[in-house]
Amino acid sequence: MKVYQGMKTIHKTLSTLTLLTLSAIALAQAPIVRQPPPPDQQQAQPSDQQQTQPYQAPPPPPPADAQQQQQGPPPPPVAPQQLDQLVQRIALYPDPLLAQVLTASTFPEQVPEAAGWAHEHATLTGDPLAQAIQSDNLPWDPSVLALLPFPSVLDMMAHDPQWTSSLGNAVLSQRSDVMDAVQRQRRAAHDYGYLSSNPYDTVVDNGGYLEIQPVNPAYYYVPVYSPAVVFYAPRPGFVIATGIRFGPAITIGPAFGVFGWYGAGFGWGGHTILIDHRPWGRTYYNRGVYVHPYAHPYVRPVGPRVEVHEHGGERRH
Repeated sequence: MKVYQGMKTIHKTLSTLTLLTLSAIALAQAPIVRQPPPPDQQQAQPSDQQQTQPYQAPPPPPPADAQQQQQGPPPPPVAPQQLDQLVQRIALYPDPLLAQVLTASTFPEQVPEAAGWAHEHATLTGDPLAQAIQSDNLPWDPSVLALLPFPSVLDMMAHDPQWTSSLGNAVLSQRSDVMDAVQRQRRAAHDYGYLSSNPYDTVVDNGGYLEIQPVNPAYYYVPVYSPAVVFYAPRPGFVIATGIRFGPAITIGPAFGVFGWYGAGFGWGGHTILIDHRPWGRTYYNRGVYVHPYAHPYVRPVGPRVEVHEHGGERRH
């Protein structure tokens, strides 16, 4: 009996050892599953991927032009009556000069510095002025460079930056409306007797569109007038002939052809601005990349902007 109980105890012990051995083998073969750390430790401990990857600096900001393109939709449309007021001060300019002013207004950030340069070099005219523009390696758009012979026009634009920016935005997003506003103001001045051909400009009614062209395309005279006078019925006794005066002659020689002067104007019926005989296609959406196709474009010398003719010495900007 004792022998039987001893054998039973040995058998039970062996069975227990066998079960323990099998369990150990099963645990050794089972895959290890890592439990996630507590929530308060998950943010403090980076992942394996973050630990092994090197630090990467954030991408650089996009270029200024790209940022300009990403500024969103154009400003709200300007009502016709507001456009009339916006263009009044330039509506009676001869067509080529008006075309250059409209295009230059879309570069308002360049106008103040250009106005300062034009003031400093006001004694230069004609070819010497064109040579100074070239030698100074000026960085502005050709439409702005085209106005350097007209310091008074650039001063007017620079001293009223809000007006210049508003005009430029309207030209970029409402070109047809801007041109229609110019025609409305010209028609009013014409009907009241202020706008007519004179020794400086020829005024022609071309299919309902009033065109103003210089008598001599080499000489321009900037009209000086009060919008509060010429676009309204003359008061009794007012001498209509005194409503518009003209500044001194400004010579635009062949050297200025690279700025689009020869072939600047409008296709009024198609609401087109022409620069160098080519439609000017800058809009609010492509303003960061548009380059006008000039027949003979202005080529800037290589290097930074330089002045070598002012005050007898050299100045670098």
